[in-house]
Amino acid sequence: MKENPAALIPEIALVAAAVIGLLAGSWLPRRRQWVVRVLAAGACVAGLAATAAAMLDTPQRVFDGSYAVDPATNAARVIILAATLLVLCLSVDAVGGHRHETEFYVLVLLASAGAIALVGADDLLTLFAAYLLASVPSYGLVGLLRNPLGTEAALKYYLLGALLGIVMLTGTTVLVGVAGTSSYPGLRDALTGAPPAAVAFGVVAVTAGILFKIGGVPAQFWVPDAVDGASTPAAAFVSTIPKIGGLGAAWRLYTHALPAHSVDWALLAAIVAAASMTLGNLAAFGQTKVKRLLAYSTVSQVGYLLMAVTVAGRSGLAQRALWYYLAAYAVTNLGAFAVVAELPSAVTIEDYRGMARRHPALAAALAVCLLGLVGTPPTAIFVGKLEIFTATINGGYTWLAVLAVANTVASLYYYLRWLAPAFLAAPADREDAALVTAGTWSAAAAYTAAAASVALGIGAGIALPLGAGRLLP
Repeated sequence: MKENPAALIPEIALVAAAVIGLLAGSWLPRRRQWVVRVLAAGACVAGLAATAAAMLDTPQRVFDGSYAVDPATNAARVIILAATLLVLCLSVDAVGGHRHETEFYVLVLLASAGAIALVGADDLLTLFAAYLLASVPSYGLVGLLRNPLGTEAALKYYLLGALLGIVMLTGTTVLVGVAGTSSYPGLRDALTGAPPAAVAFGVVAVTAGILFKIGGVPAQFWVPDAVDGASTPAAAFVSTIPKIGGLGAAWRLYTHALPAHSVDWALLAAIVAAASMTLGNLAAFGQTKVKRLLAYSTVSQVGYLLMAVTVAGRSGLAQRALWYYLAAYAVTNLGAFAVVAELPSAVTIEDYRGMARRHPALAAALAVCLLGLVGTPPTAIFVGKLEIFTATINGGYTWLAVLAVANTVASLYYYLRWLAPAFLAAPADREDAALVTAGTWSAAAAYTAAAASVALGIGAGIALPLGAGRLLP
């Protein structure tokens, strides 16, 4: 068995920081819980440094081949660790001094480690263990405020996760039973001669668990309630980081574990992609609460991202497009949530009326992020969508690309419904309490994310070749 724990330094750093932080937080006074936040940020920075070193090594499979340390895993590490740093930044004003501040940072670290493990898992049993590690801390994050709305959201999140977790485990059992192995390379060979019905059932059942993690149709029911009921930092986390792990897991499962002709997983992914982008957009049209609007926006974004998974193995652009879009989505979505965190009393779209006059820089950041989610140049998601649409057409799914373009145009409506009031004058008889800012950290996160979105878009000509050389095969 090739164990080599040194290959897992980023994951170990997150888990170790979570354990040390939990112990330290039990003794630190409330006014000094920020020490745990510094520890969490340090673990992310250490993980990024270790990932940079890992990019120079050759890919390897460790722990008896159950975990892969390769370009896809390294790409997930970079995106997830950087996104976790942004979440920590935008959470300072909302969580700092809270009685559960330490618990928040510990749960974020554990769930981030689980999201990375989802991508690195090269074995069905490891995949399910990563599913649990990414899920259980997330349930706690959603219900951490212990208010009625948050408690209800956490319960719905947990019940659906438990149900689809059982379905995923059932599918794992079926696939392992007919193949005689849980290793992805072993499955690819053994499933060729297995009963097609059993293989199809197992693939659909395992996919159900992955769809829960990414919030894709028909496992999206938890998304609006969890995002709306959780604190804004927790909502930002659960709507962004688990998607990165889940989509990376889907890409590896389909391309590494399934024989090319055993089951038409590409058609399955295409149908889910089409349903997710369409339902997410339709549901977002009538939303007036900004967090619920962003929740349905994340469902629609899953549809675009699943297009790259659909043509994995059919187009040479698919993998590069997937990881670039994930990086673009992470900074853009977290930037929008950072603006929400900076204005905690602005609950509805109308509450943002007059924002541009009172907070012009913050309004500019919101405009960049919302137009970025549409895919407006020169933001990063514009490049990501262009890459994914091209890969989809090259992979033979032109109808899916056409549907995605139509959904992109339609999505402009509900993003502008939020953005337009921000640049209109506030009513003379309205108090400005809704536009009172929370502090400086959330605003800094918003500005950083907006700048990163534009920089990744403008610098795509440099970033894409660099990523192809260092992160992608």
